[in-house]
Amino acid sequence: MIDLAIWFAFACFGTAIMLCLWRIITADGVGTRVLALDTMVINTIALLILYGLSLGTEVFFESAMIIAMLGFVSTVAYARFMLRGNIIE
Repeated sequence: MIDLAIWFAFACFGTAIMLCLWRIITADGVGTRVLALDTMVINTIALLILYGLSLGTEVFFESAMIIAMLGFVSTVAYARFMLRGNIIE
Protein backbone atom coordinates (compact mmCIF):
# COMPACT_ATOMS: atom_id res chain seq x y z
CA MET A 1 0.00 0.00 0.00
CA ILE A 2 2.88 2.38 0.74
CA ASP A 3 4.30 1.66 -2.72
CA LEU A 4 1.09 2.88 -4.30
CA ALA A 5 1.22 6.07 -2.23
CA ILE A 6 4.85 6.67 -3.22
CA TRP A 7 4.06 6.23 -6.92
CA PHE A 8 1.08 8.58 -6.61
CA ALA A 9 3.34 11.15 -4.94
CA PHE A 10 5.90 10.68 -7.75
CA ALA A 11 3.19 11.47 -10.29
CA CYS A 12 1.97 14.52 -8.36
CA PHE A 13 5.41 16.03 -7.86
CA GLY A 14 6.41 15.23 -11.45
CA THR A 15 3.31 17.06 -12.68
CA ALA A 16 4.14 19.98 -10.40
CA ILE A 17 7.65 20.19 -11.86
CA MET A 18 6.26 20.23 -15.40
CA LEU A 19 3.81 22.99 -14.46
CA CYS A 20 6.62 25.03 -12.90
CA LEU A 21 8.69 24.56 -16.05
CA TRP A 22 5.74 25.78 -18.10
CA ARG A 23 5.43 28.81 -15.83
CA ILE A 24 9.14 29.59 -16.22
CA ILE A 25 8.79 29.51 -20.00
CA THR A 26 5.59 31.58 -20.22
CA ALA A 27 6.01 34.03 -17.33
CA ASP A 28 5.86 37.77 -17.92
CA GLY A 29 8.20 39.07 -15.24
CA VAL A 30 11.43 38.00 -13.63
CA GLY A 31 9.84 37.71 -10.18
CA THR A 32 7.36 35.11 -11.38
CA ARG A 33 10.14 33.10 -12.99
CA VAL A 34 12.22 33.17 -9.80
CA LEU A 35 9.23 32.02 -7.76
CA ALA A 36 8.52 29.19 -10.21
CA LEU A 37 12.19 28.17 -10.15
CA ASP A 38 12.20 28.11 -6.35
CA THR A 39 9.05 25.99 -6.34
CA MET A 40 10.68 23.68 -8.86
CA VAL A 41 13.67 23.22 -6.54
CA ILE A 42 11.34 22.32 -3.67
CA ASN A 43 9.54 19.77 -5.84
CA THR A 44 12.89 18.29 -6.89
CA ILE A 45 13.84 17.89 -3.24
CA ALA A 46 10.55 16.10 -2.60
CA LEU A 47 11.20 13.77 -5.54
CA LEU A 48 14.67 12.95 -4.26
CA ILE A 49 13.32 12.12 -0.82
CA LEU A 50 10.59 9.93 -2.31
CA TYR A 51 13.15 8.13 -4.46
CA GLY A 52 15.29 7.53 -1.38
CA LEU A 53 12.27 6.12 0.43
CA SER A 54 11.41 3.82 -2.43
CA LEU A 55 14.97 2.45 -2.68
CA GLY A 56 15.60 2.40 1.06
CA THR A 57 18.91 4.26 0.85
CA GLU A 58 20.10 7.40 2.62
CA VAL A 59 22.27 8.85 -0.14
CA PHE A 60 19.34 10.71 -1.66
CA PHE A 61 18.56 12.44 1.63
CA GLU A 62 22.04 13.93 1.68
CA SER A 63 21.76 15.03 -1.93
CA ALA A 64 18.39 16.61 -1.11
CA MET A 65 20.09 18.64 1.63
CA ILE A 66 22.76 19.83 -0.80
CA ILE A 67 20.16 20.84 -3.38
CA ALA A 68 18.18 22.64 -0.66
CA MET A 69 21.23 24.70 0.29
CA LEU A 70 21.98 25.51 -3.35
CA GLY A 71 18.34 26.46 -3.94
CA PHE A 72 18.36 28.82 -0.98
CA VAL A 73 21.57 30.52 -2.10
CA SER A 74 20.32 30.90 -5.67
CA THR A 75 17.02 32.38 -4.50
CA VAL A 76 18.86 34.92 -2.35
CA ALA A 77 21.14 35.77 -5.27
CA TYR A 78 18.17 36.28 -7.61
CA ALA A 79 16.43 38.47 -5.03
CA ARG A 80 19.54 40.62 -4.57
CA PHE A 81 19.88 40.94 -8.32
CA MET A 82 16.24 42.02 -8.67
CA LEU A 83 16.50 44.57 -5.84
CA ARG A 84 19.97 46.05 -6.40
CA GLY A 85 21.02 45.06 -9.91
CA ASN A 86 24.18 43.29 -8.74
CA ILE A 87 24.90 40.23 -6.67
CA ILE A 88 28.37 40.88 -5.28
CA GLU A 89 29.12 44.27 -3.76
